[in-house]
Amino acid sequence: MGDKRRFRRDPLEYIDGLRRRSTTGIIQLPWGEYCVSDADLAHRLLRDPEFHAGKSDFFGELLPTREAQVAVGHAVRDVLRAGVPQYQAELARAVTEMSSTSRWPESGNRLVHRCVAGLLLHPVSTPAATRRLADQAARRGVVFHAPRMWQRVRAEVWRARLVAALTEEVRQRREHPVGQARDVLDAVLGACPPAEVSDRAVAELHVMMHRAIVVPLSASLAWSVLLACLHHTADSPWPWPADQVVREALRHRPMPWMLARGVPCPVEVGGVAFQAGDLLSVSPYLTHHDEQQWSDPDAFRPERWQEPGDHGCFITFGAGPFTCAGAAVAQTLLTESLTALTRDTRLSVTGGDTRAAMAEGNVPRPFTLCRTPMPSRTGHNTGRR
Repeated sequence: MGDKRRFRRDPLEYIDGLRRRSTTGIIQLPWGEYCVSDADLAHRLLRDPEFHAGKSDFFGELLPTREAQVAVGHAVRDVLRAGVPQYQAELARAVTEMSSTSRWPESGNRLVHRCVAGLLLHPVSTPAATRRLADQAARRGVVFHAPRMWQRVRAEVWRARLVAALTEEVRQRREHPVGQARDVLDAVLGACPPAEVSDRAVAELHVMMHRAIVVPLSASLAWSVLLACLHHTADSPWPWPADQVVREALRHRPMPWMLARGVPCPVEVGGVAFQAGDLLSVSPYLTHHDEQQWSDPDAFRPERWQEPGDHGCFITFGAGPFTCAGAAVAQTLLTESLTALTRDTRLSVTGGDTRAAMAEGNVPRPFTLCRTPMPSRTGHNTGRR
């Protein structure tokens, strides 16, 4: 119980303490599962084809084969990549309408969700009632983790309504197919043969992809804003380009703090014997804070990304066969979001806390963001990519 309390107080500091005390490269987490704490061992494991045999655990049993999983990931990535200009246009409108003072990460959640909503469900091709239901479900805990039990129960009710509406939309789209994918639902649908994946399974996949897109983007944007503001408090613009801030935030506070995988066959790792089906995790946070891999790993230094040899194994989006297909697109959307927030504007925060709050991932604790307009400057650093 003491370990669990210390973990809740500061999860990342707790697991880092376990890593420092470990002599085997493997640590046991408070809930009993194991995690690879040695960066070199973690990197080898992530690239081990035997460890990654079979399907990814991410999709559960919704897709029949690994080939189908890959097809869905690539199709969704392609829609998001093609939709970057649409995202930028909505982002410009959304940032203009933001209050000068806002509460984060909630405001970041709303900002990102608004900007990707049209990519998730096409505004012309999708019935307005279905799009409204998707927005309501997102606000009621279907997308973002609800902190209280009664909210999570309510979220399940909204999730069931959303899945039912999407199932009907999938049926309609299968009856009236189109050529090029217009949104993420089309992308998932096109990668799922009707004989192998039911209408309801496609709807479930869409909800899953909805969360997988919006939640990491919004959490990583909030970390980028918070960490940069805490490390540059002067009235001058940030001294770093937006893309370097994003990369360093993804390293320093990776939203997916654990990458868990069911062990495919009996194996010994770091002196611990695992049976087929046991969960074994690799922690991007621990790997990104390893002194042998990174110089001054506990410091937030965006400039490290322009210095050759100053960064090590970067696994925020995984590594090896199960690397996230949308990694490059995610970094682009994050950079665009941060650039829009900082354009001709000084950011400052109050109540910032670098301790993570675990809510199905590593998210910042609440803070207040203040945006103060500044005169336009040619060559403004935060606008460089």
